[in-house]
Amino acid sequence: MVVFLLVFALAIALGWPLGHYLAAVMRGGPMRGDGLFRWLERPLYALLGTDPERGMDWRAYAGAFLLSNAVLGAVVWVILMTQAWLPLNPDAAPNMSWDLALHTMVSFLTNTNQQHYAGQAQLSYLAQATAIVALQVVTPMMGLALVAATLRGLFGGRHADARQAEGAQDAPVDLGNYWADVIRPTLRFMLPLCLVGSVLLTSQGVPATLAAGPVAAPVDATVAMKEQKIPLGPVAPMVAVKQLGTNGGGWYGPNSAMPLENPTPLSNGLQTLAIVLIPVAVAFMVGPFTGRRKFAALVFGTMLTMSLLSAGLALWSEAHSATAQDIALMEGKEVRIGADASALWAAVTTQTSNGSVNSMHDSLAPLTGLVAIANMLINAIWGGIGCGLQQFIVYLLLGVFLAGLMTGRTPELFGRKIEAPEVKLLAVLVLLQPLVLLGLTAFTLAVPAITGNSNPGFHAISQVFYEYASAFANNGSGFEGLGDGTVWWNVSCAAVLALGRYPALIVPLAIAARLARKRQAPENAGTLQIETPTFALALIAVIAILTLLQFMPVLVLGPVADHLSLVAR
Repeated sequence: MVVFLLVFALAIALGWPLGHYLAAVMRGGPMRGDGLFRWLERPLYALLGTDPERGMDWRAYAGAFLLSNAVLGAVVWVILMTQAWLPLNPDAAPNMSWDLALHTMVSFLTNTNQQHYAGQAQLSYLAQATAIVALQVVTPMMGLALVAATLRGLFGGRHADARQAEGAQDAPVDLGNYWADVIRPTLRFMLPLCLVGSVLLTSQGVPATLAAGPVAAPVDATVAMKEQKIPLGPVAPMVAVKQLGTNGGGWYGPNSAMPLENPTPLSNGLQTLAIVLIPVAVAFMVGPFTGRRKFAALVFGTMLTMSLLSAGLALWSEAHSATAQDIALMEGKEVRIGADASALWAAVTTQTSNGSVNSMHDSLAPLTGLVAIANMLINAIWGGIGCGLQQFIVYLLLGVFLAGLMTGRTPELFGRKIEAPEVKLLAVLVLLQPLVLLGLTAFTLAVPAITGNSNPGFHAISQVFYEYASAFANNGSGFEGLGDGTVWWNVSCAAVLALGRYPALIVPLAIAARLARKRQAPENAGTLQIETPTFALALIAVIAILTLLQFMPVLVLGPVADHLSLVAR
């Protein structure tokens, strides 16, 4: 409980100034340090052939986003399939198969980091540093760029006052420059934080070297195993960026349950804090970025309420799901860390679409697993950097629409009407999640030859559904009793990863651009007030209905039935 309170207290205390700084970065105005950072930024703008002051409408913005992803994806896919022939491969990692390379590329390109491989054995140092860590730095900033553009659209776009004064309602809405929105926070925000995080983790004993790992003689050496190679590498930088960027993944297969990746209680606390730090800062960014402090309070208050409820339920479940005689509570947990710290990590890593683990989620109590799945289905408790707030905006628009129907008023958000075209686009996002998750889960369970689960009972349903829910939520964690290193899992999860990332980022951007072109009505006594505790509670109810009740059958057949079967023993 002390760690629980300390992590959230530190996240809020540090997130407040970081959020204000991030807002200044995303606004693009003059800042301290411009002399240094512009010296780094100008060559990148010249290379891309873009003027950072030149704005884009939503189509150009989304097009630049998709183009950058396509180019990076192609480069990373080639690196993964040719790493055995490239330098910086002291441990002789082999080339990846096309399907595993495809899944890995899409996974890291979508800020998910779902791993169907063991990094210490199947990736070279070059692949880790370029294909993995480079994407872990850039892709969170891509999500941040999309949500910044969406917020600009919701409030009329850049130079909204001038457009309103000129009555230019049909003119393209300036949502900012995509390239500037990615480059500025990468250089001015993400990389400096990662440097600090890397130094702190190195001080705790996390490896940071380019040398090959040493060879050790096991104490109980046998004929079959006379020596063991200890895999090392530049682990600390990757761990810092995987946590701060809500990336997840890990240098080692066991992730942060591996002592080399998470050696001390302090390193565990630092990594837990890092998971939630920037998502909290993004929530705090909303106020100074939009100029609406009450709106920021709605966002932060709603997210914090859901976060505390989720973490509290996970801690309670993990502590009370085992009887005094049940020694299985610590199965799959690191004994140095304990069940409580494992449950807290499981809660925040799924609240933030981080996906890293310090225990095996497959060994969590069934109801703790239910909490983790629910967090990913919501995907907006804090969410990933940018994409969590983007998903929150989707729920906000749906909440305003439903509140308007219930009160008999035309749904409006900040004075702009939400009409049929916007609602149809929202319906696409609402229906896409259950169609993809339930459809693929049902098909995979119906064809046992491709399932590859380790458990034939109710837990098998949880394993399969968790894998697809994690991919769709761009989370990356998994119930690792699943044999997911097959062509089916690699290809199907790659498709789910893309479907969970790109529509969720681009559709809200298109809706915001449509709203920005509408004439803004002045707010009056009849305007729906959304910046209130009452609306926040209504919004939480909408989120619960849309994301939990529609999945109730599979949740009952999976984790709930799993729990009841254990209790009945």
